[in-house]
Amino acid sequence: MVVSFLQVNGEASGQQEKPKGRGRGRGKSDIRPLGASANGCTGSSLSSATVLDSSVPLNIPLEPSATEPCASNSKIGLEVNNCQVIDKLSNVMSKCLSTTKTPVNRTCAKSTTIALPNGCREGKGQEKSAQALVLSQRSSREGEYYAVSQLDGKKYFAEAVENTRKSKDGKNQKIWKGKNESNNRRQRQKDDEIEEIIWTRPKALKSKKGESGLEITLQANYLRLVTLTDWCLYQYRVDFYPEEERTLMKRKMLQTFESKLGEAYIFDGTVLFTRNKLPQPMELYCKKIKSDLCQRITLRLVGDMAPGDHHYLQFYNLLVRRCLGNLNLQLVGRNYFDPGAAISSLSEYKLQLWPGYVTSVRQHENEVLMCAEVTHKVMRKDTVLDQLTECFSRFPNDFQRMFKKNILGCIVLTEYNNKTYRIDDVAFGLTPKSKFELRENVSISYMEYYKMRYDIAIKHLNQPLLLTMPKQKDRRRGMKQPIYLVPELCRMTGLSEQMRKNFPLMKSLADKTRLGPAERIKRLYDYAKRLQGEERTKAELERWNMKFSNELVTFNARVLRPEKIYQVSMPGEEVSYYPDQNSDWTKELRKHSMFVVGKMRNWILVSPSALLREAKTFVENVQNAASGMGLNFPYPKELTLEDDHLMTYTEALDRICRDGKPSLIMIIIPNSRMDRYAAIKTKCCVDYAVPTQLILAKNLTGPGNMSIATKVAVQINCKIGGAPWTVEIPLQGLMVVGFDVYHDTSQRGKSIGAIVASLNRPLTRYYSSVSYHRSGEELSNELSVNIIKALHKYKTYNNGHLPSKIIIYRDGVGEGQVTYVIQHEVEMLKKKLQAVYESTAYHMAFIIITKRINTRIFTEDRNPPSGTIVDDVITLPHRYDFFLVSQSVRQGTVSPTSYNVLFDNVGLTPDRLQRLTYKLCHLYFNWSGTVRVPAPCQYAHKLAYLVGQAINKTPNPDLDDLLYFL
Repeated sequence: MVVSFLQVNGEASGQQEKPKGRGRGRGKSDIRPLGASANGCTGSSLSSATVLDSSVPLNIPLEPSATEPCASNSKIGLEVNNCQVIDKLSNVMSKCLSTTKTPVNRTCAKSTTIALPNGCREGKGQEKSAQALVLSQRSSREGEYYAVSQLDGKKYFAEAVENTRKSKDGKNQKIWKGKNESNNRRQRQKDDEIEEIIWTRPKALKSKKGESGLEITLQANYLRLVTLTDWCLYQYRVDFYPEEERTLMKRKMLQTFESKLGEAYIFDGTVLFTRNKLPQPMELYCKKIKSDLCQRITLRLVGDMAPGDHHYLQFYNLLVRRCLGNLNLQLVGRNYFDPGAAISSLSEYKLQLWPGYVTSVRQHENEVLMCAEVTHKVMRKDTVLDQLTECFSRFPNDFQRMFKKNILGCIVLTEYNNKTYRIDDVAFGLTPKSKFELRENVSISYMEYYKMRYDIAIKHLNQPLLLTMPKQKDRRRGMKQPIYLVPELCRMTGLSEQMRKNFPLMKSLADKTRLGPAERIKRLYDYAKRLQGEERTKAELERWNMKFSNELVTFNARVLRPEKIYQVSMPGEEVSYYPDQNSDWTKELRKHSMFVVGKMRNWILVSPSALLREAKTFVENVQNAASGMGLNFPYPKELTLEDDHLMTYTEALDRICRDGKPSLIMIIIPNSRMDRYAAIKTKCCVDYAVPTQLILAKNLTGPGNMSIATKVAVQINCKIGGAPWTVEIPLQGLMVVGFDVYHDTSQRGKSIGAIVASLNRPLTRYYSSVSYHRSGEELSNELSVNIIKALHKYKTYNNGHLPSKIIIYRDGVGEGQVTYVIQHEVEMLKKKLQAVYESTAYHMAFIIITKRINTRIFTEDRNPPSGTIVDDVITLPHRYDFFLVSQSVRQGTVSPTSYNVLFDNVGLTPDRLQRLTYKLCHLYFNWSGTVRVPAPCQYAHKLAYLVGQAINKTPNPDLDDLLYFL
């Protein structure tokens, strides 16, 4: 049985190459090359060590395997690194092999073992002992290799491979291939996949630019890439044996071979880009100073790319990240931050605020642009172990449950590899002293692993371990086993619920992170100046004949005209008006009647006795506000509670609904305790299908009370079937659908999808539905099923007619999910619609909404007005897309919303589609102003959040045509 064997080509002589000093922009490396060329090692190092059958890679452990036990009686030791192939049993070697001594430079200082074939045992089988190729090294200061000749080595190696192939033992075959082969294959699949451009712009669409509105000149947070690229770019895949996870160490290793690779190369940890075509195959060897570990590096040509190839974008982004690394910034997660400019005024909360930058280089309409956004990172000083200690001190008898309650779903940062993980469980039965299988037949404790791998000594040996499951993209590559983390090595990230409820803290954070347009522009220019002023960055860009512009991109856009708001005058006739300059119409709203008045037959006030007097006064204020808007609410029946216990509320609701369901129940609660809120909403939204209006005790009295009463009156009207206003909708037979997803942070993979669809032409009545799903396939299926339900509901409301136009706004889609949405959700919808419409052609537009984008736009150091449309310059040439600023922002910098049309056979021009989208942003009845997304999407978000946070069950279908979730 053979594990791994090597072929050694010839003898080595000469002097070892010295470590490189500082190159351009690169620090000193602590990696020492042994010298190599395309055909193997040169100078003083061993030449290329290769496997005879290229389909069988070497299995090389992470560290020297001197302490590893024998796996069976058929072999001695285990597989080792090509530069660590040494014999621990010198008497066996003297009988098994005939060797020739060749002095070479020192590589490994520790003795290790290699597996020997059957028959190669002390005292017998000497004729078969040559099947193993073994190098022996003494533990001397100088270090010497003892190698067999090339002729014998080839013979022995070929026999060893043949023996392994003949073996019927699957376990041995697995050992030969190496335990890490599947991991290597997954990594190759991961790194060889370059994000392809998804072309969604219809070929028949000559122009995606609209025409309506007034022209406006804008700036955006983009810098032009000025490049004189006249060279071809070569892409290589780089593999390290033994495997090395730390990208920083990989880069240090490659830096030692700068003379062979050339100065102009970019490496991201797996893929290397260079202007120079390297000889193939190329193998390099190096070892770490003060270490026995020898490393082999192989470079494989993936392909070459001419200028203009979309693969260039990956290279551009890597180059920018390297430039950022030269600015003394620290990489946290995926972005770079400046700890030197940390805001430490939050130290009383054990927080620091690090400013930083988010960058992205893409091909936009006419040229390559770099989007640069100023961001901030809240850096917490506490670790997960600190959280555990606090839970133990506060809840000594129940600390495990409380700790899991606080920590599950949280994102933690492990600084030793700069990665973030989501905590899915706590393994109280495991500690750092627990062992795991590092590789086959080799177990190691977590404390030993961290010491060996990262040189970290774990201090607290009895702490439990944290469990995190692989991310979905990792599971698709075959990584299914959980990952265990040590609490003391995990730094907490983000803000806890307790912090979020701390008003002074949140206000202080907002003041420091909410940058106005003028300040944001100043920071962007400072960034551009800093990027150009750093000598190492300039040198890096000069190597590639590239530079970035110092000016932000300037372009022309349009501002759509304001939309008229329609209500009803007192005599019963329609009245219209325009919003004010901040796109707000609250003052006008109070002067006119609701566009549609809901039917309030009877309603009930539920209040603890201690709050009853204030509750009555508040109800009177609501009645007064309602009457001024054409709503005549009778005084509600009263139900007084003895206390504010959860059970007291739910029992009272049972009594009310058993006696006959009212139109609405107003419930006064003393505070915002989630368990009480959830119990009330579940009882009324699931069990009894009764709309509710919950009022916090602090809102019953005090300044602004009448303003709150007015908003409550509007909400109540919506929950009983009314609508406060509308805008002009010129399209007949239109159904607008909004879809959003709520992801349950406490349960990985569990999500709630909600759709809200319009049922009438003025878009004042809606159908809603909720579905649970754990996979993308379930989501796609449920989305199409719920839209078909909405079509049937629309048919009921419109005398048996189906909508002639369906426009779907889909929120909650990440950049990497677009392909899946097109191939599954859109295609499934098309099939379902065809089945419903039969011989009649359906007309549908499917539009993705993205709110979390880094694009910011400005006009003369100010925010652009509501209705600003951008459909050129910074949009993408392969998309049918546009940006819309629909909301008005008084603090900070406005963030536009991105719209990407994935499918459209409705027949609307880009101009009409943009105008319709802006109209829909006026119809969210919970806010008398424009909102950031079309109202159906905002309603879907509100519904999904309510179900995910509080109800956790499917709402009663008797409520599906009411806006009960406002």
